[in-house]
Amino acid sequence: MSHPERLSTSGGEPVATADPSRNGSGTASLAEFAAQHKLTQSAARPSLARYVRSLWDRRSFIWNFASAKTTATYSGSRMGQVWQVLTPLLNALVYFLMFGLLLGQRKDITNYTAFLICGVFVFTFSQRSLSAGAKSIGNNLSLIRALHFPRASLPLAYVIIELQQLLISMAVLLVIVVATGEPPTWYWLLIVPAMLCQLVFNIGISLAIARLGAFVRDIQQLLPFITRTWLYTSGVFFVIASRTEGLVESGHGWVRTVMELNPAAVFIELFRYSLIESYHADAAKYGLDHGMMWIAAVVWALVAFVGGFWYFYRAEERYGRG
Repeated sequence: MSHPERLSTSGGEPVATADPSRNGSGTASLAEFAAQHKLTQSAARPSLARYVRSLWDRRSFIWNFASAKTTATYSGSRMGQVWQVLTPLLNALVYFLMFGLLLGQRKDITNYTAFLICGVFVFTFSQRSLSAGAKSIGNNLSLIRALHFPRASLPLAYVIIELQQLLISMAVLLVIVVATGEPPTWYWLLIVPAMLCQLVFNIGISLAIARLGAFVRDIQQLLPFITRTWLYTSGVFFVIASRTEGLVESGHGWVRTVMELNPAAVFIELFRYSLIESYHADAAKYGLDHGMMWIAAVVWALVAFVGGFWYFYRAEERYGRG
């Protein structure tokens, strides 16, 4: 014997109603029945404006979640969060031995130590944001299934983790820049808009890769190869113009343009030009246009953020299902 169902309307009041399969015509669909009684889907995607407001309301949660993750990451090691700085520094040391000494790249740059460490720190910010974003949904399924919150909070939190590390790295980098003979200048103030552009860009790519990582787990296996290729084509170890002269002479100058305008190379170049005074002469020697670099940085930031946010938002109701 069937019984009436107790269902909730959009106003939250329970309503007793007859079984929809027993109506007069027998043709009313469940969708029509739900619409008749103002029932809504529990996991429906909210409007974009409401979604953005919800994210803003949870800004404290995003920051605290990121801080807690950072603390937990290094809690098992004796030196703790010192590894936030030691890891990129040790990477820079390895690259200096390989590229600066063995391959002789330092002869092209006046202050190769500051040049290299700046490139490593800036690139690591984007690289780690991309890699962390790919795992941000899959690694937090229990949280997603237990609590209702905008899912974009998770990739945002992981980018904040990397931003916190970058801020520490920048403090160390400033000390290294001065220690290697570079004086503080007003150009240092330009690292603020450069960092802001890179942060916005990283949020966008993290959101985009988070959606891919949530539904295509194999992307995490491909990412190391993608980021390694990105590393070697972004001028972290050398000035791109100095290593692509042969391409220009052979009529393939577009390859140099693509490499110079790739987002990681753009942000690295802006940081170097802002922090290393002796690099100004090196950049002028190779004819680098930093006005174009600033335009490219803003364009990359806006395109990545708008595209990544929209792409992630469109699948909001699907995260954590199945």
